[in-house]
Amino acid sequence: MIVNADDFGQSAGINEGIIRCHEAGVVTSASLMVRWPWSWAAAAYARQEPAMSVGLHVDLGEWACRNGEWLPVYEVVSGSDAAAIRAEIVDQLELFERMVERPPTHLDSHQHVHAEEPARSIVAEIAECLGVPYRRGSGRITYCGEFYGQTRDGCALKDAISVARLIEILKALPTGTTELSCHPGLRNDAPGMYVAEREQEARALCDPRVRESITEHGIELISFCDVATP
Repeated sequence: MIVNADDFGQSAGINEGIIRCHEAGVVTSASLMVRWPWSWAAAAYARQEPAMSVGLHVDLGEWACRNGEWLPVYEVVSGSDAAAIRAEIVDQLELFERMVERPPTHLDSHQHVHAEEPARSIVAEIAECLGVPYRRGSGRITYCGEFYGQTRDGCALKDAISVARLIEILKALPTGTTELSCHPGLRNDAPGMYVAEREQEARALCDPRVRESITEHGIELISFCDVATP
């Protein structure tokens, strides 16, 4: 199982939460957002911590649900402009490699924007050129996004990020390699609509009962560094 923390670099508190969950919990991997002021601090940690794989968290924008309607918090490029999307992802990739001083171990995206075209094909092409997996793009790695504390319309789901729920997810893991995504953080300083839930995630990911369950069920914790190229 790869336990991957999204949004590395988006805020100081998110950095602290991810680092704590790597050093004291079960996080083995992180996805870096390169255009935020705190991304340089995240990259500095990544450079000195080769045991934690670090991928590029492609950031094309963020949307929040307000009164039942999804509205943009910010947009980097238009989601329908393939040329602009490609140029932006290439720029983010080049910045990642300057910051981390190595290529990304994997690709994914903020709020799963690469699940839709034209971003999907562009991310797939770049991942193939790099020889790295991308989220939901390989049958070799099953993606699990069940450890998340909100509904699709942004309502709180505290039980979904409890220790008990995390252990249930671990018990139900399929055979093979699974990426379990998470969003830990501290300080409640995250932008966007997923804020208070991050501290609860961090507590669960560092709870010793989770580590005990991993051992009990014979789950091997790995990172994207341990996954052979496609």
